[in-house]
Amino acid sequence: MKKTCIAFISILAFGCTAQKEISNNLSKLSIDSQINEISERRLRETLEVIASDEMEGRMTGSEGQKKAADYIVKYFEKEGINYPPKAKGWFQTVPKSFIKNRFGDSDNIWAFIEGSEKPEEIIVVSAHYDHIGTQKGNIFNGADDNGSGTVAVMEIARVFNEAKKKGHAPKRSILFLLVTAEEIGLFGSSYYAKNPLYPLENTVANINIDMIGRVDDLHTDNNYIYVIGADRLSSDLHKINEAVNKKYTQLNLDYKYDDRNDPWQIYYRSDHYNFAKNGIPSVFFFNGVHPDYHQPTDTVDKIDFPAMTQRTKLIFALAWELANRSERIKVDRDGK
Repeated sequence: MKKTCIAFISILAFGCTAQKEISNNLSKLSIDSQINEISERRLRETLEVIASDEMEGRMTGSEGQKKAADYIVKYFEKEGINYPPKAKGWFQTVPKSFIKNRFGDSDNIWAFIEGSEKPEEIIVVSAHYDHIGTQKGNIFNGADDNGSGTVAVMEIARVFNEAKKKGHAPKRSILFLLVTAEEIGLFGSSYYAKNPLYPLENTVANINIDMIGRVDDLHTDNNYIYVIGADRLSSDLHKINEAVNKKYTQLNLDYKYDDRNDPWQIYYRSDHYNFAKNGIPSVFFFNGVHPDYHQPTDTVDKIDFPAMTQRTKLIFALAWELANRSERIKVDRDGK
């Protein structure tokens, strides 16, 4: 009994020390003004375009998806955000031969904020911008899936760029990656993982956003977000996410879908998994399913923008912390 108690006290003390260290690191960051730059108005205005009928449901390789890609690139250019210096342009083409079905070529889109101190170390912030197109004359706009994640990445990139203009460039580089062909098999992120612009061993973490604009049937209020996979490879990633949430956003972090025995097995069903299976600490933010999931009724008028804004602030704060820590987070778990 005594050995058990001593061991328990030692573990508890270690946990408290680790949490205190993280809290001390967070207190040194001057992100208060930056995090409040995340704009509900901008998220709404951008999503109204991305999830409009003009984009025809953004099916992989379709003209509608190409229109969405063109809009995203013009957005980045207008904000003064550049594509990665190692790239030849905004697009990484995923050839139809890689997908191996009737879909044509389509593109991943990347934007880049170069780090000021450790530019070779990369944080990837990702979301898929494709959806399921049109069926029987109905447009599946995909406002939540995954227009919400797409515009969150765009907004986070904008705010990081504004911070850089003010002299607050992140220490590490950030690759904003909007991937194609998620809905038909995670092909866009798989292609990037097999053909990375920056070596995977230099990729510190992946933050993936897939559906953050709605409230599911399991919650009575909107002050939550599902967090999936943060602890699979790195205990640091899990602790840091909890610490930034406690300090900046106070959301209810729901780990229901992180349960290894959950029947939905959502950990394996979005683009973060193609990073995680390559040993990169990854976290997936998700609002849960709802009756409009993969229906033509997944439209902008159903989006809970205050909730989406608060969730985007959390993701920004996590990205900021990962990009600015003195040491990169450690891989100390097996990924299972």
